[in-house]
Amino acid sequence: MASSSSGIVAGLTVAALATVGFLTYQASASVPAGLGSPTTGSALAAATSKAPRADPTALPAGSGTGKRVVYSVKADRVWLVGPGDKIIRTFKVTPGTVDPAPGSYAVTSRSNRVTGTDGTPVEHVVRFTNVNRVPIGFSAAVNGSVPAPAPTVRAGGVRESRADGNAMWRFATIGERVVVIR
Repeated sequence: MASSSSGIVAGLTVAALATVGFLTYQASASVPAGLGSPTTGSALAAATSKAPRADPTALPAGSGTGKRVVYSVKADRVWLVGPGDKIIRTFKVTPGTVDPAPGSYAVTSRSNRVTGTDGTPVEHVVRFTNVNRVPIGFSAAVNGSVPAPAPTVRAGGVRESRADGNAMWRFATIGERVVVIR
């Protein structure tokens, strides 16, 4: 009995791994080239200019085209951009102590509710990269606070209000493009 059970478990494990492998391939085949890893180039360089902007809520030039999340580490601002470069929402954020490099990424994971690296319960976590093993993503504190992290903590959480976190959660599903600019 034990050997037939282990055979069934082994068969199910192989089938599960094959399914995960196939789904991973299928997901990666449908994501545009270059997403998930930072890109560089003249278009991105234009978006990282340090020149002051006339309207800080206007979509930055050189931040790409199409549906995407744009995150400016210098302005501490996020834009949720729909088709046709239409701004759906823009809002201020409080960055963590670890910033992602400018580039184009894709949302890699999401968590409805977890505890942040600072011990704060957070919700609607949308992760898009790691920097030296520190996950980088957007989140909202369950208690509604948006405190700056302690400078001694290596935190990649970009905090937003609960309302903005809800909007991000609905907008930025797995594979959605995240463009980071200076």
